[in-house]
Amino acid sequence: MAFGIRRPELERWKQDVQDGQISFLTHYWVDHRFPGCSTVTKVGCSDIDKLADWGSRYGLRREWLDLRNDYPHFDLFGDRQAEILEAEGRLDQLNRLIKNENE
Repeated sequence: MAFGIRRPELERWKQDVQDGQISFLTHYWVDHRFPGCSTVTKVGCSDIDKLADWGSRYGLRREWLDLRNDYPHFDLFGDRQAEILEAEGRLDQLNRLIKNENE
């Protein structure tokens, strides 16, 4: 379940994904399989080839795509999340969540 984001952010991400844009959405996340990770970034795009090509620039494999719903995406977390977001100039969402965690 996503939390730490506003509905308009989620709706904008969904629309961008459906429109075939590479879109980023970072939110709080808890999964016992990944201890120490409190956030995840979903990088989505309805054009699966475009998304897979984007991911390959960062060593992400096509088979890692989450295709279970109407919003195909990669899940980024941990150190790779921060590295990729920094490379993409998209650290703002992650920094906002980390700042809120520390307050």
